[in-house]
Amino acid sequence: MFSGIIEEFATVVDIRHDRENIDFTLTCSFTSELRIDQSVAHNGVCLTVVSIDGTNYVVTAMKETLDRTNLGQLRIGDKVNVERSMLMNGRLDGHIVQGHVDQTALCIAKDDADGSTYFTFEYPENREMARKGYFTVDKGSVTVNGVSLTVCNPTQNTFQVAIIPYTMEHTNFQDIEVGTRVNIEFDILGKYIARLSQL
Repeated sequence: MFSGIIEEFATVVDIRHDRENIDFTLTCSFTSELRIDQSVAHNGVCLTVVSIDGTNYVVTAMKETLDRTNLGQLRIGDKVNVERSMLMNGRLDGHIVQGHVDQTALCIAKDDADGSTYFTFEYPENREMARKGYFTVDKGSVTVNGVSLTVCNPTQNTFQVAIIPYTMEHTNFQDIEVGTRVNIEFDILGKYIARLSQL
């Protein structure tokens, strides 16, 4: 379980293909605090640490994860938003994030907001998925590349988020441009409500 409050970004230092899996080697400031089998969210995707070597650690993404997320597009040198699992003895500063990415979305606009930046994302319109809670609502929560954000101006298949300078500086939103594909996780509360309404 995560909160969507990014700790920092890790840098991809190696990528190895193993049949349909990909092993990503990354480095970040808290590698020495990690342990084998620990869960860490990478661009919002919960992955398990499988090995640690000095300042580097390795996680494995399977085909299902690669098909549903943007991890398969990573290259050596890319920055990845990382967050360790949530401690249960503190404040929940973001929202409840499972680390189970639902799908990807495409950045279709990036606009200056006089100090902050508005990003607009589009995802495939699918009425059946919307009935199951896979949609956004105004002032609701959404996770983009692991970042807990508030939704603005949603439509049936688009939404905006406003990024303050601090978030821009400390996450890989600084690398997102029109045409960039991002991971999104819709709010779990909306999914539960949608499911209950069908009973």
